[in-house]
Amino acid sequence: MLLSTFFFALMQVCVKWVPHIPAEEIIVFRSLISLVISMAFLRRAGVSVWGNNRKWLFARGAVGAVALILFFNVLQNIPLATAATLQYLSPIFTAIIGYFMVKERVRLWQWVFFLISFAGVLVIEGVETNVDSLYLWLGVISAVFTGLAYSIVRKLNVQEHPLVIIFYFPLVTLPVVGIYTLFNWVQPEGWDWAMLLLVGLFTQLGQYYMTLSYQNEEISKVANLTYIGIIYALLFGFIFFGELLNVWTYAGMALVLLGVLLNVQYKNNITRKATLAAQKSSTEEEV
Repeated sequence: MLLSTFFFALMQVCVKWVPHIPAEEIIVFRSLISLVISMAFLRRAGVSVWGNNRKWLFARGAVGAVALILFFNVLQNIPLATAATLQYLSPIFTAIIGYFMVKERVRLWQWVFFLISFAGVLVIEGVETNVDSLYLWLGVISAVFTGLAYSIVRKLNVQEHPLVIIFYFPLVTLPVVGIYTLFNWVQPEGWDWAMLLLVGLFTQLGQYYMTLSYQNEEISKVANLTYIGIIYALLFGFIFFGELLNVWTYAGMALVLLGVLLNVQYKNNITRKATLAAQKSSTEEEV
């Protein structure tokens, strides 16, 4: 998950570096690169690209496509750190959706933590003049679809190879963004080509390690490691784009992260107590 977070942060920088290229066109390049890399590695591993749970694999590809299209548009139109913070709402939606999909219980205190995070979004909307409200809420919707995508990955568990899950994303996405791009093509020039290539490469690496993480460990245990990404976003936003935000915007971002981190810690405590109780019960039975 730490590797995944680092590569996704680099990907975000590359997307924001080419604001004159439509988000959908960037996704075309990203999807083509992901498709080729996934197929090559799956063939080398002797794994069928089609997988076993095609219904859920297609669903994962579709909701992932919606999430990415929205996020790339948001990323190009608001400060990097703000866009990244909105994506950190996705574990909240993952937890809520996970209740219905994989039967992971959502407790009362978790709802309190969720409200803290949404209060942060409202603070950002109210004070940050550099953030268009439309793109702010599109970022929230993107996080909803990202949470749904993560829940589907969790439902697939270890039944599918990580690269099979990743393969279905460009498979579903390309026809949609490809048609749009045909009628709205903007010619890349110079370093644009390098940025487009790196978007695909960094995303592929980030998705691979993220999928591996969510497949092999409970969501609540690994989700907290993703939040180091906000540090990258703040640093990269300042270094590469000269972004300085309103002090209250930082406060709003802190509320978003506080709510999410409290939820993660709360879930970890519950899991730890359940594990200790199970171990104690097992020991008593042996005695």
